[in-house]
Amino acid sequence: MPPQSILRGQLLAATVAFGLCTGLSATPALADQEPCIGNSAAVTGPAAFSGLAIKLGAEIAIEEINAAGGVLGKKLRLIQYDDAGAPPRGVDNTRRIALADKCIAVLGGFHSTVALAQVDPVHEIGIPYMGVWAANTKAIENGRDPNFMFRVSAKDKWVARFLVDEALKVSKTGKVAFFYENTGWGNGALPDVKAALAAKGKELAAAETFNWNDQDMSPQVIRARDAGADVVMVWSLDREANQILRSMDKAGWKPPIIGAWGISGNLGELAGPLANGVRVMQTYSFLTPQSDTGKKLLAAIEAKTGVKDPKDIKAPSGIANSYDAVYVLADAIKIAGSYDWKKVQQALYQVSRGGLVAPYKPAFDKANPERQDAILPQYYLLTVWHDGKLIPLKGSPYDK
Repeated sequence: MPPQSILRGQLLAATVAFGLCTGLSATPALADQEPCIGNSAAVTGPAAFSGLAIKLGAEIAIEEINAAGGVLGKKLRLIQYDDAGAPPRGVDNTRRIALADKCIAVLGGFHSTVALAQVDPVHEIGIPYMGVWAANTKAIENGRDPNFMFRVSAKDKWVARFLVDEALKVSKTGKVAFFYENTGWGNGALPDVKAALAAKGKELAAAETFNWNDQDMSPQVIRARDAGADVVMVWSLDREANQILRSMDKAGWKPPIIGAWGISGNLGELAGPLANGVRVMQTYSFLTPQSDTGKKLLAAIEAKTGVKDPKDIKAPSGIANSYDAVYVLADAIKIAGSYDWKKVQQALYQVSRGGLVAPYKPAFDKANPERQDAILPQYYLLTVWHDGKLIPLKGSPYDK
């Protein structure tokens, strides 16, 4: 264990011991807690777009909250750490955010493998975690009581049902193939997809896995094609989905493709015209009619980034989810009247607000383990890649 980790562990143990001896709470008091939210996300590497989107949405929300007076008389701030999609770095960042920075909460990132690794340290320390992207079901439905893992994002159990419904709409035979990455995210989605199909009286025609950075998916493509599949569901990042599309093109097989949002970053750039028509689940798009909140957020994005055309905004769901998540956390702090982790965790069940992505009324339900997730599936939407841009399916050339 690194020396700094040992020191932090000793400090935490000393804090607990002092609390037990004096009758005080082991959780740092209001005066000791910093009014910050720490984010561990990929801001470098192939998924850097995700961390930057999360950071942007959170920063804009914090700026708005601070302009209105902050929370409990203090200005909030965001502390950003890079985990580069590596679980050990996510764990280290979690401990640093909680024990060194003493922030109010941990904001989650893009990779489900990292979110799964954060479950233990989050509960060992007792700091609220708010996921804003990683969708693995078990990261949030983790069996802990009390549960400190919350999410303002999609959940794979619900995403699987949503995408299975869409796949069966476009399938002529009901034979669906599933391509999924060999990670905690992809492997975690497999039982969700199977269960969603079973509820429709179906089973997978083919289940094909692959590793990060695989360059040729021809064997998987040929097996799925020969199994008679006429539609493909994908749980993949953009770079591997690009290889799937290229292998399909090489095999002369062009089934409809419907994917989870791992392929919402730069697939259109990587695959070019091959990506046209690939459907992707999202929680938000800036290309639909915007509420007043959406218009305000668009103006703030333009002011901070210079991006004027909403079509050029990358990872809109990440921006919108993190924006809403910060407001939900701010509401919980106000309800708690404290920055105390346990009080904030309990107050999250009392938050009720109209959000950008969805209404959160309530945001979470303590009595229902499935409702540690705030965005219900009726607020998911389908988008589609077209000429390098991710646009809403409705009204697109592929809306048939």
